[in-house]
Amino acid sequence: MELKRIRAGRLRGIGYDEKARVLRIELDNGELLEYDRIALEMWRRFSESTAPWSYYCDNIQDELTPRRIAGSSPAGQKKNPLDDLFS
Repeated sequence: MELKRIRAGRLRGIGYDEKARVLRIELDNGELLEYDRIALEMWRRFSESTAPWSYYCDNIQDELTPRRIAGSSPAGQKKNPLDDLFS
């Protein structure tokens, strides 16, 4: 899945697989998140939003559970083991 580069809030990339109905989000810390069973209409609203970070926070992050993709930390950056406790 190819990500559309974006700079909005903590968002750095967004992508959607229409066939699998999977949304992928890249955050500013390099973390990649995937959300399953995303309707095409939600993707359209999100990707065309004038405030994508707000749309993400209100309609996706607060409502759906993501799957973290392994190896999502930026190269050379060590993951703090306490991050999972406070996210």
